[in-house]
Amino acid sequence: MLKGVIFSLNFGFNSLQLPYKKTIFAIPIIIGTKNQLYMSLSPLNAISPIDGRYRNKVNELAPYFSEEALIKYRVLVEIEYFIALCEIPLPQLQSVDSAIFDSLRAIYNDFSSDDALAIKKIESVTNHDVKAVEYFIKDQFDALGLSEYKEFIHFGLTSQDINNTAIPLSIKEAMNHVYVPEYFIVLEKLKTLSKDWADIPMLARTHGQPASPTRLGKEIEVFVVRLEEQFNLLNDIPRAAKFGGATGNFNAHHVAYPNIDWKAFGGKFVQEKLGLQHSFPTTQIEHYDHLAALFDTLKRINTIILDLDRDIWTYVSMDYFKQKIKAGEVGSSAMPHKVNPIDFENSEGNLGIANAIFEHLSAKLPVSRLQRDLTDSTVLRNVGVPFGHTLIGFKSTLKGLDKLLLNERKFAEDLENNWAVVAEAIQTILRREGYPNPYEALKGLTRTNSKINKDSISSFIDTLEVSNTIKEELKRITPSNYTGI
Repeated sequence: MLKGVIFSLNFGFNSLQLPYKKTIFAIPIIIGTKNQLYMSLSPLNAISPIDGRYRNKVNELAPYFSEEALIKYRVLVEIEYFIALCEIPLPQLQSVDSAIFDSLRAIYNDFSSDDALAIKKIESVTNHDVKAVEYFIKDQFDALGLSEYKEFIHFGLTSQDINNTAIPLSIKEAMNHVYVPEYFIVLEKLKTLSKDWADIPMLARTHGQPASPTRLGKEIEVFVVRLEEQFNLLNDIPRAAKFGGATGNFNAHHVAYPNIDWKAFGGKFVQEKLGLQHSFPTTQIEHYDHLAALFDTLKRINTIILDLDRDIWTYVSMDYFKQKIKAGEVGSSAMPHKVNPIDFENSEGNLGIANAIFEHLSAKLPVSRLQRDLTDSTVLRNVGVPFGHTLIGFKSTLKGLDKLLLNERKFAEDLENNWAVVAEAIQTILRREGYPNPYEALKGLTRTNSKINKDSISSFIDTLEVSNTIKEELKRITPSNYTGI
């Protein structure tokens, strides 16, 4: 049983569940000569296939991992931090009327692309992305008549107090709203197929060679169980965030207000306002150990799906499955008869790229020089990339599974052509009966490169010095019914 939906948002703070305004950015991009000017980013001039060829498959990630999204989450954290200071209250903020909090939250609730562009314009002067957010909010304070309180925006904080709360929050919400629903679609599809194919006997293959039979539904169930177990591990990983000033000790906060328990404040703010776990003590940055664990687990889930992709691809190549044909679709540019298992190949490729980036993130992020360097900030900007490739992989696997047509005739044919696989069953019963050297006897029968069929198995059984009751028991075993529990 699964432990429930990962990264629950039931933290009593509904204002964090923000609607996202979809807006197409107009970004000038120079391509070729100076006379070739594209006024907008399009699928045709995007460098990454995530924002190009596959954009329609990952649109739902934009509210969490785009540049605009990152800016919005930074604004959210800054605003909620100011409100939290008012709620202490700091002496200088006692006069702030709580009635203004809704207007403050509207700054991020109503955040638009124009707001993001305004912040980027400020950043072009400051050359500092988080400081640009601070200046933007100060402008909003002026408009709200809160100018006298502006210096309590970003009070005592360093940039990573904002980044190391904004990014974990965006990841948590992306997991909740996009990843987990898509994961469950894949999981439920596999559960359905496992039940639908529960009674389909099939020839197993170990080392690529015919082996003791299995059932198709059971083989799919293996992937279901693997996915569920990794999801449960995913649920156990804390969603950690750093919040503690320039070196993680609340130095500036403590020197300004030594009588306030800033550790308790940080814990309450991070947990109750943002729904994250407060890391303390830290350096200037989050340890990233829990985030690394998250990425490693996501990688393992991807690896399981990738393993499924390869197995289904192989079954298609063995003619165990046909694929639904869509009118007008071309399988091969040269061979008209082909219907290629391209969806599983696409999934495998995308999940491989996702895993490579997840691997780098999990290996790199927990490592930083002394109290910090900037490499974490650099690589964190790419966190949406592996999620994008993962989402594409999930959707491609689903598309491929939806195309499968069971070829029961081929399953039956392969079983009938491989009677030698019942040798394990026969020798096991002979062991039970104390028959001398049963393994060797069956080895002599089956490893001759001659055709083994129902008749030759039956004839061999007749030569055995066992009772007729045992012989009848042995003759009831077939490749189609020797499938276990």
